[in-house]
Amino acid sequence: MSSDSSRIPAPAGTAGLRADALHNRERILAAAGEAFATIGIDVPMAAIARRAGVGMATLYRRFPTRESLITEVFADQLKACVSVVDDALADPDPWHGFRTVVEKLCAMQVADRGFTAAFLTAFPGAVDHERERVRAERGFAELTRRAKEAGRLRADFEQADLVLMLMANGGIAAGSAEDALTASRRLVAYLLQSFQAERAGGTVPLPPAPPFGLRHVPFLPPVGSAG
Repeated sequence: MSSDSSRIPAPAGTAGLRADALHNRERILAAAGEAFATIGIDVPMAAIARRAGVGMATLYRRFPTRESLITEVFADQLKACVSVVDDALADPDPWHGFRTVVEKLCAMQVADRGFTAAFLTAFPGAVDHERERVRAERGFAELTRRAKEAGRLRADFEQADLVLMLMANGGIAAGSAEDALTASRRLVAYLLQSFQAERAGGTVPLPPAPPFGLRHVPFLPPVGSAG
């Protein structure tokens, strides 16, 4: 599967916006994403405007309701997550593509800090993300196949192993976002080493993989919590 950004709709309401308006929109979304992840989705809109360095009028002109802002942050996060898989599929080195997906998804999971779960609980029908989740799941399966064929990924790796990895990564509790990311990177490095084919020879066979699909992980929709 090659990268195809046309499958993900362009952000609503951006057609015809001037460069300064687009800049303000991106600043608002970035500030809102940070606020939702660190404080929660109930953070006051005024606090988001201050973080973004814009006035309340500008904020409400771009996003007239709290739900519209939260939904757009979620949609951007969904698009970024799907793009990680698409970019990896375009990588000519199967192992590098596989490793990059795992590293980036785990870093995104740590940065998420419960935002996705809170969004899906508060607005369960706001975004139809099942198609993108399935597309990313199929893309990761293709990455797995290529890495195995290249002799870099151990033959007994299962899709459920990524689920286990994300569950472990999601359990990291650290005092700050920076500490959590540092701990996540070390965990991921250890586990990626264990996934390499050259380290699997002569080891005791693994127990059966659990019956997990990527939808079982309470994280970003393409690899997680849809349905």
